[in-house]
Amino acid sequence: MYAAVRDDPVGAASGHRARTRPRDRRRRQLVATCDLAVAAESAAFAAPGGKGGWFCHTPMVSIARNIGRKRAMELALTGDMIDARTAYDWGLVNRVVPDGELDKAVGELLAAATRGSRRSKELGKQTLYGQLDRPEADAYALALEVMAAASQTPEAREGMASFMEKRPPVWPG
Repeated sequence: MYAAVRDDPVGAASGHRARTRPRDRRRRQLVATCDLAVAAESAAFAAPGGKGGWFCHTPMVSIARNIGRKRAMELALTGDMIDARTAYDWGLVNRVVPDGELDKAVGELLAAATRGSRRSKELGKQTLYGQLDRPEADAYALALEVMAAASQTPEAREGMASFMEKRPPVWPG
């Protein structure tokens, strides 16, 4: 399993192999807290508390923010598993790949998501998550303020200079 939560400034990729060991079922709930997620075709996801006597309160915070109220309620109340394709359709994972290609796909997505300036990615993630629940006008105001400030960072200056000079960037720090 690959997982890193949102406070990791680099990004996160999650690949979950389904039906391996019973304890892995609990770990699959981490996928909703990841920035990016890749699932093997055989993966399945659940909030199993709906089948028992202990409702899955904390996992539902991140799950509901990823898949919406109605789908989250279905998972929470039924405890039923959804397959990887359904998780993709619902927005819980970014990609679904054949089981044998999971490690490669996770590596490729992580490499793509982490190229460029680490500082820029960190600021971008903070701003993206910070604006999501704001009214549209407030979200644009925040994004504009951060973008203007970020344009003055050494990373932004290097990115612009390398583009203009048609050369690969050399990121500071």
